[in-house]
Amino acid sequence: MIFTLEPNEIRLLEHVGRCAAELGVPAYAVGGYVRDRLLGRPTKDIDIVCVGDGIQLANQVANGISPRPKVAVYSRFGTAMLHYENIEVEFVGARRESYQSDSRKPDVELGTLEDDQNRRDFTINAMAISLQEGSFGQIVDPFDGMKHLEERVIKTPLEPGKTFSDDPLRMMRAIRFATQLGFSIDPETFSGIKEYKNRINIISKERIATELEKILLSPKPSVGFNLLFDAGLLQIIMPEVAALQGVEDRQGRAHKDNFYHTLEVLDNVCKKSNNVWLRWAALLHDIGKPPTKKFDKEAGWTFHGHEWKGAIMVPPLFRNLRLPLDQKLEYVKKLVMMHLRPISLTREEVTDSAVRRLIFEAGEDLDDLMILCESDITTKNPKKMSRYLEGYEYLKERMSLVTEADRLRLWQPPITGEIIMKTFGLSPSKEVGVIKTAVREAILDGEIPNEMAEAFNRMVEEGRKLGLKPIA
Repeated sequence: MIFTLEPNEIRLLEHVGRCAAELGVPAYAVGGYVRDRLLGRPTKDIDIVCVGDGIQLANQVANGISPRPKVAVYSRFGTAMLHYENIEVEFVGARRESYQSDSRKPDVELGTLEDDQNRRDFTINAMAISLQEGSFGQIVDPFDGMKHLEERVIKTPLEPGKTFSDDPLRMMRAIRFATQLGFSIDPETFSGIKEYKNRINIISKERIATELEKILLSPKPSVGFNLLFDAGLLQIIMPEVAALQGVEDRQGRAHKDNFYHTLEVLDNVCKKSNNVWLRWAALLHDIGKPPTKKFDKEAGWTFHGHEWKGAIMVPPLFRNLRLPLDQKLEYVKKLVMMHLRPISLTREEVTDSAVRRLIFEAGEDLDDLMILCESDITTKNPKKMSRYLEGYEYLKERMSLVTEADRLRLWQPPITGEIIMKTFGLSPSKEVGVIKTAVREAILDGEIPNEMAEAFNRMVEEGRKLGLKPIA
């Protein structure tokens, strides 16, 4: 394993070492920076631990840099931060931590480097680089972190129960690191996660959501969600997704395991898009299946209306995880609700009207909806797969032709409520909505072209049906 640093990192670390010597305090680069550098991963963050006053060291370092960078001090946490070129550097004094059973916020005392390494979450994050003259660049590795990096293993430095009981978020972090790095979790460490899984309830929803998002943004999120399920954490933090797991057999007829299908869909989406909210939609697209599952003697297992039920379930889930309740929620909700629409339009007899409605209702999210729907094809039958993909290609061609002919992409009806009110001398009212809807439907059904003159005439006609006349 080769440890390499960029020239500006070496300059910075040498400068920190000199400043620490001037203050008479040993200093070390620690944690994720050391891990990532040993893995050859790029990083823009460096954590510095000194056996002394971290804030004082930060100011000393800043004084020796021209122009002097601003030092952000966080007295409550005993930390300070500055920027050197494109690197964010955080300073803290070595510390010893102790925890209460109902909180992950520790009581902190000054400590040694050994104390500081003992409080780290995993062995691969507990390594330090000496910045002292005479030992500069040497790695301090009391828990065999380098060995575990080579073995690609996530393992706690202390007994797993203490590590996870002290700070239960570390259980999520173990799974997140395993997913991001492609590592396995040490069996004893994973047993600790399963034993202490209920401690996750003291962690804020925001912190849990942050870890879930990092798992979703990994190259293969299914790894993380399988681990969350096997550990019993998913059943606590996202029971709606965990409920998808399992196969029920009745009269010799079984349905597919919708949990593993969902994870396959999620991985498929990740091959095509980095959009985290599209990935959320993939994870949640079938959550309406468990509550809508029924067995029919003729049809077998059915999940009628699961797309609508799933869309209804999205907002409470977002609220529970403290996810944004804005357009991102509406985007995920819409994709969950519409994820079956395109596949129903992949037959040759589909009408232009149906294609128009799909384009209009999906709007600017049409491309993402198509990615989700194509990713939803997880059949292992090559003939079925080929038939489905051909159907989607046919639908794309039809959408392109309809869009070109009708100028429908990101379309808004030419007749607005304001035009209707001005034409008939109306205030906002039910009649305005009825006329506007009728004109829009006429365009979508192909009864009139998507042109202002034709739309205006239809508006006047619909107004007359309601006993309205254009004002002079």
